[in-house]
Amino acid sequence: MTINFDRALGIHPQALALREKRGELLAANLANADTPGYKARDMDFKSVLNQNLQLSQRMERTQANHFSFQNKFEAHTMFRNPNQASLDGNTVEANVEQAKYAENAVQYQASLQFVSNKFSGLMMALRGQ
Repeated sequence: MTINFDRALGIHPQALALREKRGELLAANLANADTPGYKARDMDFKSVLNQNLQLSQRMERTQANHFSFQNKFEAHTMFRNPNQASLDGNTVEANVEQAKYAENAVQYQASLQFVSNKFSGLMMALRGQ
């Protein structure tokens, strides 16, 4: 009997990859907080994850000779509207970005813990415990 990791782990590996990409966007926003004209960017995590899940469900490798489908997280980035506009055109608000980054980091850790728990469960099942 073979183990299908895609089924066993669910959406969590994809969520981890998408959280990583969102973290990069938010970190870039923070790094450019003082850059004149820089526009803060973010993504709608839920919609991008749903879109990627639907795409990966439609694409299935039916034979070993087929190319493997690597689900690319083409993050649809959006520009964030600032609460208070800056005179130099920069839309980064450091306190908002720090809060979004911290929230994303906590959610990344939660997804990582889910994957860890899934692997622990698989190990227990393989050991017969």
